[in-house]
Amino acid sequence: MIYYKAVWAFLPFGFERKNGMIVLGIDPGYATIGFGLITAERAQVNMLTYGAITTPAGLPLSRRLYQIGTDMEDLIGQLKPDVISIEELFFNTNITTGISVAEGRGVILLACFHAGVPIYEYTPLQVKQAVVGYGRAEKRQVIDMVKRLLNLPAAPKPDDAADAVAIALCHARSVTSRLLNQGGNGCITI
Repeated sequence: MIYYKAVWAFLPFGFERKNGMIVLGIDPGYATIGFGLITAERAQVNMLTYGAITTPAGLPLSRRLYQIGTDMEDLIGQLKPDVISIEELFFNTNITTGISVAEGRGVILLACFHAGVPIYEYTPLQVKQAVVGYGRAEKRQVIDMVKRLLNLPAAPKPDDAADAVAIALCHARSVTSRLLNQGGNGCITI
């Protein structure tokens, strides 16, 4: 019996690894987890793939978290990113939903750590600043800039995937302007 629906695309046929960096951006959640995979070399960024991992609402949270973990491990294994960038949580008004999202984010971080891929964390403000140039930008502005920066015919869907691509772009744009963490804990908050 299938308890989840995973929607993702794989690396394009004939994709050849060049110099540069492959960045997997993740928009955490527990119902829909967006992901976006880009290549970045100097100022040049290109879209490879994007999509979402979803879990059905009727399942117990523990089962959903388990499925997120296994799907995330599979996704990382298939896409083979050099680094993973993930958004930090921002709690607005619904603390109950925020707790469940935080639990999902924890499972995602664990899967990333198990895969041995360096993890970089960015606040929503940092993502908006890097992609739009304004830290208080609206969601539509971020999605439009993702489309423009990557010369896409249409914005990535669902919106969670577009957010994940923005998180990957944030890392690609900021990686050249900062020093890497020398602590070796594998998880860096920018």
